[in-house]
Amino acid sequence: MLRYHEIGELAKDFHGTLNTTINYIIKNYGKDTLKKIFNNMGQKVYKSIHTKLMNDDPSELIEHIAYFFNRENADFYLKVKTDEIILTVRKCPAIAALNEMGLPVSPHFCLSTTYLNEAICKGTKWKTKTTKTGAGSCIQRFYKEADNDTK
Repeated sequence: MLRYHEIGELAKDFHGTLNTTINYIIKNYGKDTLKKIFNNMGQKVYKSIHTKLMNDDPSELIEHIAYFFNRENADFYLKVKTDEIILTVRKCPAIAALNEMGLPVSPHFCLSTTYLNEAICKGTKWKTKTTKTGAGSCIQRFYKEADNDTK
């Protein structure tokens, strides 16, 4: 069961707050601090997702992705296989919201996704890689690391 299942009005201004906060943290404290913040978020706020991944159960991660991307009417495709989850974001709802608000997108904005995904997977058999494919588009890949990795 998804820990956070928000209902009611969707407050997209959250994306503006995150964007501004990321700029502030990078400017005043640097990327290492930003990474520590998102590591804490991944380990504490998203603890239930992380715990399930520790037990090799990606179900809550899948549910979380699908729920929030659908909630924001995002243009995305989610492909789920036994050992791999691929989220193709054709139009990021956060960046679209920033554009609608007339806010310049922080050059560091997508680090929030990268760092959070890494934190959620930290210490599990699951790994992640986020690849930007354009302005406001990316592929977020979660994959299970093989026990006898020969890569």
